[in-house]
Amino acid sequence: MYTKPHHLLSILILLLALTGCEPNTAKRSFNTYNDRLANVLDTPPATINVDEIEAFPEPRELLLPIEDIRIDLLDAYELRKCGLFNLIAERNSILGKVQDKTRQLRYELILLNGLNHCQEVLPEDSEVLPMLEGFKQQKQAQLAQHLWNMFTTEKEWRQQLTIHHQPFELGLFYGFDESLNAFNYLAFIQQHIQTGSSVGEKQADRLIKHQEQLHAHHYFGQLIFSIHLSTLWLDSITNMLEDNESALICGPNRNQQQAEYLSNVFYKFFVNELQPYLAELDSQYQQISPALSELLDPELNQNPVIGPYYDRYLSGELHRNFRQATLKHVSFWKRTFKRCNIKVGIH
Repeated sequence: MYTKPHHLLSILILLLALTGCEPNTAKRSFNTYNDRLANVLDTPPATINVDEIEAFPEPRELLLPIEDIRIDLLDAYELRKCGLFNLIAERNSILGKVQDKTRQLRYELILLNGLNHCQEVLPEDSEVLPMLEGFKQQKQAQLAQHLWNMFTTEKEWRQQLTIHHQPFELGLFYGFDESLNAFNYLAFIQQHIQTGSSVGEKQADRLIKHQEQLHAHHYFGQLIFSIHLSTLWLDSITNMLEDNESALICGPNRNQQQAEYLSNVFYKFFVNELQPYLAELDSQYQQISPALSELLDPELNQNPVIGPYYDRYLSGELHRNFRQATLKHVSFWKRTFKRCNIKVGIH
């Protein structure tokens, strides 16, 4: 039977709409695990309250003022002998004045690298050398602020840090590789800024590539929310289990049916679905947090506004609560299996 093209299009749109309505797999797995346990225990399911969590500050609160220091075009013309004139002229053009913060940081890095080169190749009696040294020192002092402003206020970068109120799907952690590479790269740039080392043009060009790769993701903000939501669920479900622990009759010469049912639910939903998910959240956080801790350090950047966000998500509080919730949950099952004489791993 022939199907007209517009009918195929309608079917495709309907399928996409239905797919979009499917519940998040992580939420569904926690809900099902909770409901099945509650059903076996004959108790109301645990509930969670997804309270407001610490937000990433607004751009206006984070933006650091930077004085616009430019070299006179007449002086810049003298730098044509060392290849800097065209770069400076381009920056002073109409398009150069409206470039985004990523391209602005790229320009500043390439400019500093070029100024170092000019100092090396221009004659010692060149009249522009004294001016060049003062200009370079001023520009070098501003690099850390340029990096901070780009990372915390530019759309593609700050959307990685803004809380994304939807957890990762089971087994799908979009943006991890792109974010890890980008944050490690920025930490590398930050290190060079702190030591006053030059960053070559090819290295500076990578800023644009990383910016483009991050465009579709909200990685760290989604990782934070996934860890936060998992912690809430684990704490709530563990409390439900502990509240009903004394009512669980099992052990030698006892009816093991209820304990066996609980064990089945544990293996089917926690061990097979949730445990790998939780382990991956833990692993990814440990890989990505070191670079972010350096980049957002309030003391290093002299910006106290970031303090509450930093303390909650990067100084250990979020991860510590997550680890404790996971360990407490697993501890319940270990002592229950021991008490009920159920061998762990045999299922």
